[in-house]
Amino acid sequence: MQNKLITLLFVFLFAQLTWAQDDDEKELGTETVTVTKAYTPTISDAFKIKSTPNLNDSIALQKKKIEYSIFSVPVASTFTPAKGAASKVKKVPPPILYNSYASAGGGNPANLMAKFYTSRTIDRESGYTVGFGHNSSRGDFDDVVFDNVFSNSTIEGSYKKRDSDYDWGFDIGASHQLYYWYGTPENIFDVNPAFLVDIDQSRAKQNYYMAELGAHINLEDAYFKGAEVKYRRFWDAVKSGENRIIFSPQFEFPVADELFGLNFKVDYVNGSFENASLSNTENNEGINYSHLQVGVNPTLTMLRDDLTLNLGLNIVYGLNGERSDSNFYVYPTVTASYRLLNEVAIAYGGIEGELVQNSYYGFVQDNPYVSPTLTIAPTDKKYDAYLGLRGQLFANLSYNVKAAYKAENGKPLFKLNPENLSRTDEKLYNLSNSFELFTVDGITLGDDVRTFSVFGELNVDVNRNFTLGVNAEYFSYGTETDNPAWNLPDLTGSLFLDYQIGKKWYLGANLFYVGERQDFSSEAVVNGVPNNFAVIDLDGYFDANAHIGYRLTDQLSLFVKGANLANNNYQRWANFQVQGLQVLGGATYKFDF
Repeated sequence: MQNKLITLLFVFLFAQLTWAQDDDEKELGTETVTVTKAYTPTISDAFKIKSTPNLNDSIALQKKKIEYSIFSVPVASTFTPAKGAASKVKKVPPPILYNSYASAGGGNPANLMAKFYTSRTIDRESGYTVGFGHNSSRGDFDDVVFDNVFSNSTIEGSYKKRDSDYDWGFDIGASHQLYYWYGTPENIFDVNPAFLVDIDQSRAKQNYYMAELGAHINLEDAYFKGAEVKYRRFWDAVKSGENRIIFSPQFEFPVADELFGLNFKVDYVNGSFENASLSNTENNEGINYSHLQVGVNPTLTMLRDDLTLNLGLNIVYGLNGERSDSNFYVYPTVTASYRLLNEVAIAYGGIEGELVQNSYYGFVQDNPYVSPTLTIAPTDKKYDAYLGLRGQLFANLSYNVKAAYKAENGKPLFKLNPENLSRTDEKLYNLSNSFELFTVDGITLGDDVRTFSVFGELNVDVNRNFTLGVNAEYFSYGTETDNPAWNLPDLTGSLFLDYQIGKKWYLGANLFYVGERQDFSSEAVVNGVPNNFAVIDLDGYFDANAHIGYRLTDQLSLFVKGANLANNNYQRWANFQVQGLQVLGGATYKFDF
C-alpha cells in the first residue's frame, strides 16, 4: 500500500514539472495540493475468478460411457492358513482333599498307636466329624515291682450347622485312661519282704473314665453374640466321681465408637472320694466337695490407629457348698497393645485375675499318678501382671519377650503322699507311690505363691518348607509357708522344627528341657502328724523326640517316630522314672469315606 502511494506522488510531481515547462513563458507561482483521504483498497476491488466459469465453446463434447468387467481365472492352491491360538499356562492340579484318614503303628517297648478321623458334609450348611485315638505302652524297668503299663483311648464326635446369620452345633466325647502306681521308693519292700509274695498287680492299677456333652450357638449382627454349655462326668475304679457343668453366654453392644461386652459364666463342680486322706492312718471317712461360681465380666474395647485397649472387671460370687461358705471376688481384666514400629515392635501388657475352678479331672490330666484322696477347692488368682514386646524383625523372623509377676492364693502343688503302711485300702497307692495336693493344716488347699517369670521366644520361617522355633522361661517363687514350690521347675525350654524335604520326605523334632524341682517324703503315724520328713531334689531333664515320614502316594505314607532319643531314664515325678529310647513305626492312609 505504501509503495502505491509513493508511485502516485511521483507521477503527480512529474506531471506538474511537465506542465511548468510548457508554460515557461508564464511566471512561476505556487500551488497547494491537499490530500483529503488516503487510498484504502477493499476486497471488492480485486479481480476474482468465478468458481464455476461459463463454457461458451461452440463444440460440446460428450464423454463416452465406459463399462468395466473382471475376467476371473481360477488358480489352484494347496495353501491352508493356520488358525492362531493363544499360549496356554500350564496349570498345577489342585491337591486332592480326602475326608478321612487312618493311622496305625507299633514299636518298643510294646507300644501301640491307632488313630481314625473322618469329616463328612450332610449338605452345604451342615456336617459332622468323628475321631478315635489310642496310645498304649508296657515298660520294663529294673527294680520296679509293679507293672508300668499305661493306656489312653479317646473317641469324639461333633455336628455343626451354619445359616446366613448364625451357626450352632454340639459335640460329644468319651475317654479311658489306665495307669499303674508303679513308683515305689527303693528298698521299701526290704522292711516287709512277705509283702511281695503273691502280690496282686491289679491293686496298683487305676482306671479313669470320662464322658462329656457340649453345645454352642453363635450369632452375627445381634447384641446376643452366643453361648456355650458343657457337661462332664468323670469317675475312676475306686468309686470316685465328679460332675461339672459350665454355661457361658456373651453379649456385645456398640457404645459410640467403642464396643461394650458383657460376659456371664456359671461354673459348678461337685464330687466325692470314697477314701480319706493318706495322712490319716484309718480310712474311715471319705471326701466330698461342691463349688459354685457365678461371674460377670463387663469389658470396654477401645480401638485406635496403633492402640488397642480393653478395660474390664471380673466379678465372681463363689460358694463352697460343703462348708456353706461364700464370698465375692473382684479382679481386674485390663489388657493393652501399642504398635511402636508397625509390625517390628508391638508393646503389650495387662493385669488379669480370676477364681480358677479346680477339678479332679484337671488334676489327673496334669498328673495321672494322684491318689483318689484329693482336696478340691478353687484357686484365688488375685492378679497376673505382665509386660512384653513382640514383633517381626524380618519377613521370616518373629520374636516375643515377656516379664510377669503373679499372685495366687491356694495354688495347687503336687507332692508325694506319706508312706502309710497302716492302711489296707482296696488299691495300693499308700506306699509313697502316689501324689496328693499340698494343704495347709490338712484343710486349706495349696500354698500362697508369688511367681516372677521371664519368657523369650524366637520363630523362624526359613521358607515355606522349613520352620524353626525356640523358647525359654525362667521362674522364681516365693511361698507364704516358706516351703519350696513343690514340683515346680525353675527353668523350662523347648525347640521344635518342621521340614518338608521335597514332595515325598518330611521330618520334625521337638526337644525340651525341664529344670530342677523339689518334692518331699514322709511317713504317717497313728494319732499324729506325718514324720520322718525328707526333701527330695529332682534333677532337671532333657528329652528329644523326632519323626520322619515318606509319602508313597497321595494317600499312603510311612512314618517312624522316636521318643527319648537321649535314652535318659529321668524322673518326671519322684520315684516315677520314664521309659528309655522308644521307636515306633507305622503308616497313614487317607481316603474318602
